[in-house]
Amino acid sequence: MTIAPTNSVNAPAPAAPSTLALRGPEGREITARVVDLGTGRPFVFLHGLVGLNDHWEQSAHALAPHARAVMLEFPLLELQGEDCSIHGVTELTIRFLERHVREPAVLVGNSFGGHVALRVTLDRPALVSGLVLAGSSGLTERTTVREVQLRPSREWLVEKIGELFFDRSKMNPGDVDRAHRELTRRGGARAMVKLSRSARRNHMGDRLAEIKAPTLLVWGKQDAVTPPEAADQFNRLIRGSKLVWLDRCGHAPMIEQPEAFASLLIDFNRSLAAAPPNPAVHSAAPR
Repeated sequence: MTIAPTNSVNAPAPAAPSTLALRGPEGREITARVVDLGTGRPFVFLHGLVGLNDHWEQSAHALAPHARAVMLEFPLLELQGEDCSIHGVTELTIRFLERHVREPAVLVGNSFGGHVALRVTLDRPALVSGLVLAGSSGLTERTTVREVQLRPSREWLVEKIGELFFDRSKMNPGDVDRAHRELTRRGGARAMVKLSRSARRNHMGDRLAEIKAPTLLVWGKQDAVTPPEAADQFNRLIRGSKLVWLDRCGHAPMIEQPEAFASLLIDFNRSLAAAPPNPAVHSAAPR
């Protein structure tokens, strides 16, 4: 879960989203919200379980003068059946990349979105030119799923969402209200439990050595959900990865330290431009 900051003097005006209908493994039509900014190498932003495109806004706008920034938002807590799983969301993301992006992209994932980015990178490496993980699940994760109430109180959510932050003032009360609505809606809490459990069962440790895409790990030193030892594990298991720590930062660096996070993305984009072509990445034509 990620929650947007309450205010920022440098916050951009919200970008107008478009919608895109995709079909997952269940065959149902899923409507994704998409914001596409800038030109150049595509960076595709993937959110966590109660995430929004809004949570990437500052970083995406800062990146847009240097690269193409694409924010992808799925209604995760409305998914059903096989779509409501790490496999289902991975397949939806693959179909989005093939249909909308249409060239190898840098996947930028936070929490559950990082896990999806890992799965796409491993299952369809031709679609991925680079990988940025921030507080990604897939290895070690401390979860509140066992405690999730079918109709959680707002007070409970304030406490649990607050645990994601080093600085709790970055929580947006409006986002807490949104999470409360979604998790008290019939099926919302069940979907979150199902998605989280499917991700926890999909431990990535045995496969991370297969990743050939250039990888940047951006981790909050005070991340209480995917703790520092998770970042160290990712760094050890993904060959050639680079780990950057952000102090006084929790589970969502793009929210607590958006300027630092954006600067790291811009630097990563420059490093990719300067690097020789990766033989593992080929032209990714849509199906």
